[in-house]
Amino acid sequence: MRQLSQTWDLDAIYPGGSGSDALKQELARLEQEIPALLARASELGAPQTPAAVGAWSDLLVQQMDLASHVRQTGAYINCLNSANMKDAAAKVLGGRHRQIQGAFNNLATVLDAQLLAIPADAWQALLAIPAFDAIRYNLEEKRRRAAQKMEAQQETLATSLSVNGYHGWNEMYNAIVAQMSLPWEENGQTVQLSMSQAANKLAHADRAVRQEMAARYTKAWADQADLFATVLNNLGGYRLNLYEARGWDSILQEPLETNRMTAQTLETMWDVIKKSRGILVEYLDRKASLLGLTKLAWYDAGAPLGGVERKISYEEAAEFIITHFGRFSPELAAFAEQAFENRWIEAEYRPGKRPGGFCTSFPVAKESRIFMTFGGNPRNVSTLAHELGHAYHQAIMNDLPQMAQGYAMNVAETASTFAEMIVADASVKAATDEAERLALLDGKARQAVNFLMGLHARFTFELAFYEERRRGPVPASRLDALMNEAMATAHHGAISEHNDHAWASTLHFYLTGQPFYNFPYTFGYLFSAGIYARAQAEGASFVPKYNALLRDTGRMRVEDLAQKHLGVDLTRPDFWQSAVDLVLADVHRFLALTAK
Repeated sequence: MRQLSQTWDLDAIYPGGSGSDALKQELARLEQEIPALLARASELGAPQTPAAVGAWSDLLVQQMDLASHVRQTGAYINCLNSANMKDAAAKVLGGRHRQIQGAFNNLATVLDAQLLAIPADAWQALLAIPAFDAIRYNLEEKRRRAAQKMEAQQETLATSLSVNGYHGWNEMYNAIVAQMSLPWEENGQTVQLSMSQAANKLAHADRAVRQEMAARYTKAWADQADLFATVLNNLGGYRLNLYEARGWDSILQEPLETNRMTAQTLETMWDVIKKSRGILVEYLDRKASLLGLTKLAWYDAGAPLGGVERKISYEEAAEFIITHFGRFSPELAAFAEQAFENRWIEAEYRPGKRPGGFCTSFPVAKESRIFMTFGGNPRNVSTLAHELGHAYHQAIMNDLPQMAQGYAMNVAETASTFAEMIVADASVKAATDEAERLALLDGKARQAVNFLMGLHARFTFELAFYEERRRGPVPASRLDALMNEAMATAHHGAISEHNDHAWASTLHFYLTGQPFYNFPYTFGYLFSAGIYARAQAEGASFVPKYNALLRDTGRMRVEDLAQKHLGVDLTRPDFWQSAVDLVLADVHRFLALTAK
């Protein structure tokens, strides 16, 4: 079996890491060209006649080029900070890039305001430019969104202040987490585990180990709870103040608009989920019984069944993923092989790394990079497949104009969850005995619990937090209570002990790209399930349709995307019920196998 590196190659993007001269030159160029383009835009103003559209349209072309470079430099710096949270030079670069991003956002605000100021005849002339045909939807979207915001001067000021304010609080969260570690005995020696390494121990086969780690893990977050509460309150306060200035009444207006979906679609999805949870409660009770417990605690939910969980090497995981991707699409398999061979993946198990996993794109290089911590368990294999799905999605869109590549988070989970489902189903089929099959079905059932219960708890918590934050800062003790209430409601009493400090340890609450970094995951999980069912029914003929759907994710609202490529109405319960039924089929199989 081939040997694969578990560290990524970033030098192919910019050689030299945080000391890269090429990166610094690129940043310096952006620091010059963004203000220059802003000055040019201010000089030209919005075109008032069809004849003036040509010169102004060049600004959009240059903006898209700059956007690609801003994205690429930011992704590179994020990779540096994630792989080594103590890289001081990378932190400095991150601060410099936030200034660049702020300047670019100001440029975008001005151009968007000018889009709004273009009269009807000039607007039609702009849309008629052949090169803009692929971004027609995006231009119309920008024009509509600009009408929902403050005047350009106010939006520009808000963007400028957010660099060291709003986004600065996210950096504060990252800085606190970077300083956290847990002492742990391994092979007779005490080692300091990062929080991501510690989280892996929460799925240990031995309950005594899980309990000990859970106690230390929650204490570590509790010790910093007041700091995390300060960060979360400032992030929430900023958003509420900005929304008030824009005249937005609903806390969900931004996340729904960002995800290009209606409130009706979201409500329909949650309604179907809430009506289908009984089987998940039965699963959680059954698992507790199999583990010899009356009820599961939060740290028991991920415990492997059958004692020792099988260890999987990185090379075995790669071969398995490539093989089974190939049974759906040779193109997908070839892409995954390229990612492994070209070292696009940072998977090494070591201290100092950021918790979690992600896939990020480099639009100028037309490559992606994947970040995770591979501990050799089936969940890691699923994560690897998931992130490769993200990378494939981006590869499908690489030849589109930059503006048409901006797919929202909910559909961003389409290809990733689809890829994960391919590998999960293949794992169950490849199981050599009933114990292994049961363990894999347990993994799939755990995933259903996470997406249909756990993420709804996060959604409910965030709604409750913002409601209370309107009246003033919410103390850490109250955040604990809100988290506990949300978890207890979502799990219908099937979990005896909840992690009250999950609001502190959940990175997604502190990301400043958008709030409510929760329901899009559930949407993507079920949307992918519906697509996966279609792929199983249609076989190889579905692959071109699948790729076409992915290509359109950055230039359609989700309701239109589903209608065009799947012929379904997302505002009605039918599609969501069929998707829920599909993912719960594995839960039924688990219960059947464990029935006495």
